[in-house]
Amino acid sequence: MSQKTTLQNRASDVIVKGLQANGTKRIYCVPGESYLTLLDSLYDSKQIQTIVCRHESGAGFMALAEAKLTGKAGVFAVSRGPGATNGSIALHVAEQDGVPLVCLIGQVSRAEKGKGAFQEMDYFKYFGSVCKKVFEPSQGDEVGDVLAQAIAIAQSGTPGPVVISMPEDMLGDETSNAVHLQTVTATKSASDEQRQKLVALIDKAKQPLIFAGNQCRDLQAQTSLTAFAERFQIPVVCGWKAQDVFDNHNPLYAGHVGFGAPLVQKQLYSKADLIIAVGSRLGDVSTMNYQVPKASKPDQPLVHINQDEAQIGKVYETDLGICADAGAFLSSMLDMGAPRDGQANEWVKEIKAFVDDFMTFQSVEPDDGVDFGKVVTATAQLAPDDAIIITDSGNFSSWVHRYWRLGKGHTLLGAVGGAMGFGVPGAVGAALTQPDRMVICVVGDGGILMTGQEIATAVQYGAKPKIILSDNGIYGTIRTHQEKRFCGRVNGTNLKNPDFTKWADSFGVQSLSIKQGDAIQATLQKMLDHDGPSIVHVHSSAEALSAFTTLSALKS
Repeated sequence: MSQKTTLQNRASDVIVKGLQANGTKRIYCVPGESYLTLLDSLYDSKQIQTIVCRHESGAGFMALAEAKLTGKAGVFAVSRGPGATNGSIALHVAEQDGVPLVCLIGQVSRAEKGKGAFQEMDYFKYFGSVCKKVFEPSQGDEVGDVLAQAIAIAQSGTPGPVVISMPEDMLGDETSNAVHLQTVTATKSASDEQRQKLVALIDKAKQPLIFAGNQCRDLQAQTSLTAFAERFQIPVVCGWKAQDVFDNHNPLYAGHVGFGAPLVQKQLYSKADLIIAVGSRLGDVSTMNYQVPKASKPDQPLVHINQDEAQIGKVYETDLGICADAGAFLSSMLDMGAPRDGQANEWVKEIKAFVDDFMTFQSVEPDDGVDFGKVVTATAQLAPDDAIIITDSGNFSSWVHRYWRLGKGHTLLGAVGGAMGFGVPGAVGAALTQPDRMVICVVGDGGILMTGQEIATAVQYGAKPKIILSDNGIYGTIRTHQEKRFCGRVNGTNLKNPDFTKWADSFGVQSLSIKQGDAIQATLQKMLDHDGPSIVHVHSSAEALSAFTTLSALKS
């Protein structure tokens, strides 16, 4: 017999009340019997929408996209065992990307714990190397404190993932405890001595560079970054998947660092006589495999500003390390030192000349399909100035990074950790989080068949992402490495794809296609004008492998 319930004092009710107090708007999930009590508590919530997804990885990626947009912990729920392992990809990406994420996992009952029960797992062992913390409250009275700690930990220091394992019978425990949300401890601030030392280093430098990372993503940080760069006339290099933190039209934009960056770009940055890394962990991709700056001892003075003290000096010898919030620190520097004159700055001119040439698109005119660069550059011309651009992982995204000049209103979301499959669910999550902005997803034929079924979730909840699919019949990134290392010995990278236009039709969304000779701009405009989700199937060239090379060039 079913029972009608309202929010009471069960442990599951405490979780819902705590999430409501935290401002959580959505929980993304695939339902499971191991947390039915939590689903029952969510039934009566007027503040939290339960978004039912088609795969746990999709649920996790949607929560991840929301967290990237809001800066607050995204929340998703999965069942035990297979549900948890399916959702683990999002937790790994959250760790790699530094994104706050809370995963609620149903667990076997307390009486079954440790007996090898159906789908039982030890989440402390499984997630211990990925998550910042794993909790498993054994009594309902513990839930309030656990949830408060989980949210605070996920959002503090270098943000990241936290797991709460919930024994299914524990969720029904009656408790009088509530959630007392914790204020995230403020990061340290720079001293006057540190600010003055930075000014002295800038005054001495003739060819300084700023390396800006994901911690510069919020509006205050972006505004302060621009003002700081312009005051001291320092070119800004945007980190991997952080291309949107600095206006790409600004004369001080120095380019985006990522996979495939050519040698000439590395050589240019190596000429810097001061590097100011702000809001970046200085990982391998954002430093061209630890070459600029060079690990562990850079060739030039290095200033590292990060909100997590543990990141400073972790890989690099640092001349000046400052533990501070990126936006607050840069803002505090705006009345320090004397403004520089950019008119006669040869270093700025050299950087700008490189960027202008580097970002000028020239088609390779392949004969085996559409040059995907044409599609990306046309989309950049037609898209709204405040569009959210989602990239899945793959070579096709190189055209976005190289040729799409992102402006002040744009937001770019991608998986720093390189996980395929983020694109479509990320676009759905972004469209649900900010429905007033257009969301444009660029995805490949590999990634879309991993998580593309989440188009059904978009339709179910009224999300309206625009999806541009590059179908070249290969795993392009792996093929690139294969041709470099084992030229001509192709194995494991060719794909046999369905008719994606018919596939899109089956979801009830607008489906369009672009083949060689088709009117690219007209088709894209039709996609952008459509009031609903849309998929454009681009029959892309395999020869035009990426924005940096072709198959023929690799083979030769």
